Amino acid sequence: MGVTTRPWIVDDDLWALIEPLLPPWPERSPGPRPVPDRLCLQGILYVLHQDIAWQLLPLELGFGSGQTCWRRLDRWQQAGVFDQLHRILLAKLNAAGELDWSRVCVDGARPREKGGASTGPSPVDRRKTGSKHHLICDGKGTPLKVLTTAANVNDITQTLALVDGIPPVAGRPGRPRRRPDALLGDKAYDSRAVRCELRKRRIMPVISRKGAPNIQGLGKLRYVVEQTFALLHQFKRLAVRWERRLELHDAFLSLACSLICWRRIKRNRS
Repeated sequence: MGVTTRPWIVDDDLWALIEPLLPPWPERSPGPRPVPDRLCLQGILYVLHQDIAWQLLPLELGFGSGQTCWRRLDRWQQAGVFDQLHRILLAKLNAAGELDWSRVCVDGARPREKGGASTGPSPVDRRKTGSKHHLICDGKGTPLKVLTTAANVNDITQTLALVDGIPPVAGRPGRPRRRPDALLGDKAYDSRAVRCELRKRRIMPVISRKGAPNIQGLGKLRYVVEQTFALLHQFKRLAVRWERRLELHDAFLSLACSLICWRRIKRNRS
């Protein structure tokens, strides 16, 4: 799934990972035969990459109608397909030694907003309602978890939710891993309570303190989280939040995280 002129085309290797995760169709479902899952997935990816309204998905692409693809996205999200895919791809990166567990980085960024659940006034945007993405990534910038909240939610309140939201990642001998050695954050994450909770989880907090100079070299280490946000928001559907239903926006987020992981796996193979 390299960045090609048609990044919504699902190659055979990726499809081989996704197909077993999809819920089966009833053997004798009434009505016409459903559009094949692989074509629907490509329709979903087309919307994710191109940021068009569902009803404007071109029928001539052969991916079915926008309504069909939307329903399939909803069905798959309810079945947990995208979170499972993300976890499988993280395990492949982990097995290849491509995840850096020595540290994770956290940050928040605001997609431009079109409304929906988990929206609230943005403190920087003349009180317009908005959403915010909260991201935790490993030391190499691989996204481990993304949360969506209202824009007026402080970053600090999501720190532990992000840490605890890291899925258990298999791929190495022993138990699946989900705890990094250290967490890096800027002054927005400065809190004695958060530091205490991180230490309870055996995670070293490396967080700049308010009113004190930034920790030497922290900016360079945290640069990876900004790069990861840039990668996420290259998926145009995530740069502006259109989905009114939070779970469908989250489906797109998990799918985007999976595609970033997939590109890294492909890059390592080549």
